[in-house]
Amino acid sequence: MTLARVTGTVVSTVKVEALEGLKLLIVHPINPDGSFTGKQMVAVDSLQSGIGDDVLIIDEGGSAGIMLEMSSQPIRTVIAAIVDSVDIGKEGKNVH
Repeated sequence: MTLARVTGTVVSTVKVEALEGLKLLIVHPINPDGSFTGKQMVAVDSLQSGIGDDVLIIDEGGSAGIMLEMSSQPIRTVIAAIVDSVDIGKEGKNVH
């Protein structure tokens, strides 16, 4: 799983049938301190997350498909959790 922040939405009027009714969001991986890292990607959202939310994503097709009970469908990245906070180190420093 990867920590990421939702940075945008994807609107598509024509989709593969398996993606009909699924919300697609742009997510950007972040470090535990909240700074961006890596490249943005599109993720299927099943948790009603929104722009600005920190989330955990699964970026591996087999696991993403299993989580959505759609293992034979063309889905690689899915939002698995909405993150409330990240605590780092012995001091329990709250980052978010």
